[in-house]
Amino acid sequence: MRASICAAVAVAAATAGLTLLLRSGGARSAAVAAPLHHVVLAARHVPAPPTNVYADDGTNMLSGAARRALPRVYVPNSESNTVDVIDPHTRKVVEHFAVGALPQHVTPSYDLKTLYVLNDAGNSVTPIDPRTAKPRAPIRVDDPYNMYFTPNGRRAIVVAERLHRIDFRDPHTFRLRHSLAVPCAGVDHMDFSADGSYLIASCEFSGELLKVDLRAQRVVRTLRLRSGAMPQDVKLSPDGKVFYVADMAANGLWEIDGGRLKTIGFLPTGRGVHGLYPSRDAKLLYATNRGEGSISVISFRTRKVVAKWRIPGGGSPDMGGVSADGTLLWVSGRYNGEVYAISTANGRLVARIRVGSGPHGLCVWPQPGRYSLGHTGILR
Repeated sequence: MRASICAAVAVAAATAGLTLLLRSGGARSAAVAAPLHHVVLAARHVPAPPTNVYADDGTNMLSGAARRALPRVYVPNSESNTVDVIDPHTRKVVEHFAVGALPQHVTPSYDLKTLYVLNDAGNSVTPIDPRTAKPRAPIRVDDPYNMYFTPNGRRAIVVAERLHRIDFRDPHTFRLRHSLAVPCAGVDHMDFSADGSYLIASCEFSGELLKVDLRAQRVVRTLRLRSGAMPQDVKLSPDGKVFYVADMAANGLWEIDGGRLKTIGFLPTGRGVHGLYPSRDAKLLYATNRGEGSISVISFRTRKVVAKWRIPGGGSPDMGGVSADGTLLWVSGRYNGEVYAISTANGRLVARIRVGSGPHGLCVWPQPGRYSLGHTGILR
């Protein structure tokens, strides 16, 4: 099947006089003209090669609706019930608007056409049109602490932390289709297996991980981490073999075999580690150490920390994302009412921008990728 698809693409490219797209180690060696781009999108549900699940997330590899989006950084201010919008070129706040109570994250939709502000205590999501950076009327959704999408795009997964539920909803209307009660406290973050068959979710308050079968939409296994653990963000390695789980209490990353849901290692990073973001070339993982104002840089290949970047004067780096061109890591300063733009070349603080109170799940948009799996931008 894959061979026939590749052959069809090659014929179409030759007929149209386009440069054929080649892959080597997950990198693309030539730009793709628009007609070939449409052919690639037709096969968007085919999983990325297991050698690199982020193969379509490389530098400036924008697709679909993301190509038409204004370059902006969206900052939900949890304690101000507002969103600040930053122009990444001028590094100034250019929009500011009110949303529902306790906005936690800004999440790109599966089809890349809409951004959603998750108003947790307000029991609503506020859609944003990324072409204009303007909000639309809110939609009623119970306890949207976090939100993801199934890899086939058929369901939105609303992480209802307060209600101890994972709700599978229609990804457009948000009508509830199935509510899954979870056997843990503080379910917060998740990521998906390379083949899209299951997810691993973290439970902050009970120190556990859950494995959820996506076809059956049920919990199939649980793993209790060490006593006092507070697991946070979850991110899959490019080869699909290791789930990294940030543990804010243990000050490091658990390395998890998702198939067996077993711990296979632990990597110390820094105090209060929280958010995890792969580099555009999928060689590095950036981990935000909220409790000490630093970023740990981890090599996916060696599974070791290769650098630590400290924010001058301190800070509280929390959640964010990498710019489309891969040059900047944008992170919210949770307890400082600010946003940091950090050079991925050397860890230098490029900008420090004042925003509202309690900035949390910042979203950099647009981002490369074929479709969004949610959170502040997990794209494949």
